Amino acid sequence: MSAPLLSRLRDRGYRLTAQRRVVAEVLAGENLHLSADEVHTRAAAILPEISRATVYSTLQQFAALGELRELSLVGSAKLYDPNVAPRHHHLVCDRCGVVLDVARGVDAPTLASGEHHGMMLGDAEIIYHGVCEECRSSASDSAPA
Repeated sequence: MSAPLLSRLRDRGYRLTAQRRVVAEVLAGENLHLSADEVHTRAAAILPEISRATVYSTLQQFAALGELRELSLVGSAKLYDPNVAPRHHHLVCDRCGVVLDVARGVDAPTLASGEHHGMMLGDAEIIYHGVCEECRSSASDSAPA
């Protein structure tokens, strides 16, 4: 896993206002994939005067620096992943929506030349869908006997 976002920003000499620091602190941890609204809610609990616009702007700045990864999943708000290195894939629970990082070393499938549709290929990302252990447990707990 990459170093914490706050440490990476400090190492770059990035100017950390109170608002930027709080947003970076909220995004500390493993398997953390939060929407901008979730980041705002958590940041406002620490710094009540932080505005939603400031959080959105800060997330965009961090993403532009390459310090956050934006995940666009079908049926979900854009999520922000502070784990930017190494590049990795994700698991998504189709019931509760939890998103988890896949262990490194999972190779993406290659495409045959005829499947490129004229594109110069760069990176690939795999999103695995399934049902997490917690959702499976709660489903079996509520099943009729």
